Amino acid sequence: MHIRSDRIAHPAATSIRLHWADARSDRFRMSRAFVKEGDGDDSTGDLPELPISEHPNYVTPRGMALLRSRLDDTSRRLAALDAEIAAASEDDGGERVGVQLERAHVHRDIRWLQARILGAITIAPERQPADRVAFGARVELIDEEGHEHRYRIVGEDEADPEHGLISWVSPLARSLHGARVGDSAVWKRPAGDLSVEVLAIEYG
Repeated sequence: MHIRSDRIAHPAATSIRLHWADARSDRFRMSRAFVKEGDGDDSTGDLPELPISEHPNYVTPRGMALLRSRLDDTSRRLAALDAEIAAASEDDGGERVGVQLERAHVHRDIRWLQARILGAITIAPERQPADRVAFGARVELIDEEGHEHRYRIVGEDEADPEHGLISWVSPLARSLHGARVGDSAVWKRPAGDLSVEVLAIEYG
């Protein structure tokens, strides 16, 4: 067993990090600016924008597909609300205001999703080092108490820890970055640090 220090490392493989360095900064600046642009047609001018993560938006192919699917669903909802507003009579003032408020929220969601997609950097599993933990890896672990854990390291928007999907910026993913089978790392948790050993790594 090899004991690893708890260092903070970049989650993408070195070759990918170099390849995407310029694109990452450009896309990130564009995505931030995209969210700040106003619609010009929402009825709530004081509705705050949804926050955009300060981290590069690395995504798995599945993560990108999920973002696009969410955008499609939300766009359909916006179209339905527009039709409802257009069909409302002048006598439906109160109801119309409620629909317009919902429309403002939906339009905000669309702006956020468009910004996330614009700034996304898809990392293909086959480009990752097969023998090391990096973005997109499925990792099997065993902790110091003998309990086994299985996680896949994914983008922030795809993360769902209860279903085994952890963000690449999470403490566990950071501590595992670069580890090989047999290596150990420290999982920093609110409940206390836990030592884990890597049992298996796979991609795809």
